Amino acid sequence: MKPTKTIIAFCLSGLILTGCSLPGLSGPSQQTIRIGTMVTSESEILGQIVALLIEEETDLQTELITKLGSSVVQHQALVQGDLDITAARYTGTDLSAALGMDPVTDRDEAMDIVKREFSERFDQTWFDSYGFENTYALSVTEAFADEHGIETISDLEAFAPELRFGVDNSWVNRKGDGYQGFQESYFAFGNVFPMNVGLVYEANASGHMDVVLAYSSDGRIQEYNLKVLEDDRRFFPPYDASPVVRNEVLEQYPELSPLLERLTGTITTEKMQELNYMADVELKNPRLVAQTFLEENNYFKDKEESH
Repeated sequence: MKPTKTIIAFCLSGLILTGCSLPGLSGPSQQTIRIGTMVTSESEILGQIVALLIEEETDLQTELITKLGSSVVQHQALVQGDLDITAARYTGTDLSAALGMDPVTDRDEAMDIVKREFSERFDQTWFDSYGFENTYALSVTEAFADEHGIETISDLEAFAPELRFGVDNSWVNRKGDGYQGFQESYFAFGNVFPMNVGLVYEANASGHMDVVLAYSSDGRIQEYNLKVLEDDRRFFPPYDASPVVRNEVLEQYPELSPLLERLTGTITTEKMQELNYMADVELKNPRLVAQTFLEENNYFKDKEESH
């Protein structure tokens, strides 16, 4: 794989916002597949998984364009042909961001919609999920859950007026699946503390916060031994993770489709937590994390043969 071009990634973000394309990156060339990832370890791990699988099974080269600032930047890069694959797209995010649609709480329905709409609007293929979702989730310490018999979000209602709730800054004012909507479906907390999402896990584990808004596949849930509560009223939309590819690229390189399909249903939420833990807590390189995962599973060759 060619070295990641951080400068290109930075320029790409700016050019996308002005509607321009990067010179020389307007379409697949020289059999190099350009894979875009966001700033999270999860996104980069998935990008490396896709890249390594392509390198292992084809004669194609890959190049990762990393640290793209948002799902919107990723989407526009793919639409404009500056990327060939985006490795980590989430149904709930793109239903509202790319498609401008209302949240959908049914997982199968959400997946059906993004598949259809991305094909019709953008001439792209949204593949089936890797097998996990990275959704918003409320978490408490295992000790708190055991002491009070907490399993679901609804179980918190009796304690809510006294609880300190640590949340992502952006979620407080987010429409639809933000705090206002949460209160309509559930209840209000007595004390709400907006904070950087990277700090919520330690704040929960240390007792500075009683409940926090987490991300269900974050490795720090495992690191701090936190319990994710069941969203029993199904307030949060599904955020199933999938790769998305331009159809022009799939037509030029038809071998890519069966490779990406090989990854369907191979990563559980618990497994993604583990992979994120390796990168974020153990500080292992995302490429090494991805390579270890693929080698342990024989690059899912047996899965392909079973089809």
